[in-house]
Amino acid sequence: MSSDFVNAIEELGKEKGIEPEVLFKAVEDALVVAYKKNFDSTQTVRVELDRKNGDFHVFEKRTVVETPTNPHEEIALAEAQKLNPDYQLEDIIEQEVYPKDFSRIAVQNAKQIIMQRIREAERGIVYDQYSGREDDIVTGIIQRMERGTVFIDLGKVEAILAQNEQIPGEVYEYHDRMKFYIIEVKKTNKGPQILVSRTHPGLLKRLFELEVPEIHDGLVEIKSVAREAGTRSKIAVYTKDENIDPVGACVGHKGMRVQNIVNELRGEKIDIVRYSEDPDEFVANALSPAKVVSTTTNAEEKICRVVVPDYQLSLAIGKEGQNARLAAKLTSWKIDIKSETQAKALAEQGENPAPATTEAPAAAEPAATETATSESGDA
Repeated sequence: MSSDFVNAIEELGKEKGIEPEVLFKAVEDALVVAYKKNFDSTQTVRVELDRKNGDFHVFEKRTVVETPTNPHEEIALAEAQKLNPDYQLEDIIEQEVYPKDFSRIAVQNAKQIIMQRIREAERGIVYDQYSGREDDIVTGIIQRMERGTVFIDLGKVEAILAQNEQIPGEVYEYHDRMKFYIIEVKKTNKGPQILVSRTHPGLLKRLFELEVPEIHDGLVEIKSVAREAGTRSKIAVYTKDENIDPVGACVGHKGMRVQNIVNELRGEKIDIVRYSEDPDEFVANALSPAKVVSTTTNAEEKICRVVVPDYQLSLAIGKEGQNARLAAKLTSWKIDIKSETQAKALAEQGENPAPATTEAPAAAEPAATETATSESGDA
């Protein structure tokens, strides 16, 4: 070997993003394997590669014994003390050996081991790069689909979008560029496995952080997110700065900021509402775009009874109860919605029945009953 070899190792390290020392160690280990294989050797050997000129030295390790039975692994005490009088029984000594034609044979046989170490080092680098990015957002290119699973090219690694993490009805065309939410990074024998999602509420949150500088800078805070991927989402925002309109900041000039997010999510509708520590106000805001006449909260049961104008009842409930259901998820309150006529009739009768709540995301029946109640859920 020569200094050209050392230069080649250093250049390869730079190209692959691997420390040259890792590659030098891989070469030394490969030479050890090659030596044992080609010279049918079982003894312990060590190879030392000069990092400057590429020269290498092979050392055999032998144990000092009184009478050797295996000359490749043992050396007589008398012979060892000729090398160094301080040697004692059971000491390990190293002697350099000069195997004939080893350079040519070693180069031929070491290549596979070196390439394997390079692949392992690359996998380690990629894993370290993505292991700390769970709950983060990445941009990838659709590569292929296999049995409903979508594989995405992230550059140095491939991500997996499982069927249950895909937006219903969303089409994934080859070479489309899209954003994904990293839900898990696994370390496997074949390298890092990155699992991503298009349905996770965290994707919506991260998209707003990217699109809205006020959120990125911490001036506006996202308090909660409720999402039914592919159809509608609600996001509650808050600021301590009286000079900032948190909803307006998220909407952007002429709606450009939120429209960019809607486009990324292929037309998913997004309601941006103002967060309030007052549950009555927060629930009323969460039912947007419906207008609320009054709210009554029961903190013990965490139920909020809402009255809306008669003509707004279906809007407040939403198609198949979606608006009420999302509002319940966003606020973590059970919501019982009634029209003014219904509320007046109940008041005249002196009744205050407990709402017939349903677990989210079960759909309410807006046509059959004129009342919808949604169970709160985690965003």
